[in-house]
Order: sequence, then structure tokens, then C-alpha cells
Amino acid sequence: MFKIKIRAAAAGLGAAIAVCGLSLTGVASAQNAPLTCSIQTVDGHYLTAVGGGNRISDVIHTDATVARSWERFTLVDPGDGVPIFYGIKTYDGHWLTAVGGGGLATNPLHSDATQKLAWEKFRFVDAGNGQWAIKTNSGNYLTANGGGNRITDTMRSNATSIQAWEKFRLTNCRYGS
Repeated sequence: MFKIKIRAAAAGLGAAIAVCGLSLTGVASAQNAPLTCSIQTVDGHYLTAVGGGNRISDVIHTDATVARSWERFTLVDPGDGVPIFYGIKTYDGHWLTAVGGGGLATNPLHSDATQKLAWEKFRFVDAGNGQWAIKTNSGNYLTANGGGNRITDTMRSNATSIQAWEKFRLTNCRYGS
């Protein structure tokens, strides 16, 4: 399996981050180049930031079979000294937001934030076999309803454990925004 390994130093300490086969453990410094990836659901479809971002409804689709511009997200170290939380930027430069910090079954995500605040921070949790769960600031997990392939009722942010629909793969990763 293809893996991209990233080496970074933060506050004089070396830390390793491996992405796309990802092991987002360690510390990434704010000076590190952001990492842009596609996020693939357990059934092999890609998350799409509808319209490239800047939405509060019909925010994410999970039916794309090819990763194009709107299926690319940039993972950014929030630069707040919390090493395991990342901001997720959409194609148009807005931040993905877990509404209310997470815990919602309907309208769980927005893509219109222009700043990284608490609700725009996500933790990537190793779910094994190159898969990752995406945890919200409140401790809930993002879910691709039905495993993907949807344009309505696509996502939730209220899962409290990692099951199949809470697992994602990061693919097509590259440095830069």
C-alpha cells in the first residue's frame, strides 16, 4: 500500500506524521506545509464539498467515484499547540465545521467558516487497516451514512464509537494548499 511519510519538527522535538495510510500521531508545527487529500468512505466513494464549500445546507455529498477539485480537502495544523487536532479546509478555502462541536444527526456540518475555531477542529483516530475515524471537538465521530454513495442525508456527527460507517481513507495526498 502506498504511504506518504511526513517528518516534522515542533518546538525542537522531532515528530513523525504518516499520512495516506496515516498515523497522525505526534506534533505538526504551524510552519509545516498543509496536506491536501481526498477523503474516501468505507464503500469507496469520495466526500464532496458541494460547490467547493461556503454552505450551511447540502454541505457534503458522498457519491463521487472520482476525486476532483471539490473532493479535495486540506488538513491544517490549527497552530494552537494541540498536536492532534486539525482544521479541514474545503476547495474554496472555507473551514469544515462540526455544528455545535458534533453530536448531530441532521445538518451536522457546515462549510462556511472563515476562521479555525473550536468547532473547526477534528482529530484523526487510527481505525486500523489504513482507515481513519474523524472525531469532532465534542468527542463524537463523523459518519458517512450507509457507508457513502448519497447526495441527501449524507453525514452525521453523533456516533460514539467507531463502526464501519465511521471509517475513512485519505487518498491522493500531496503537500500544499
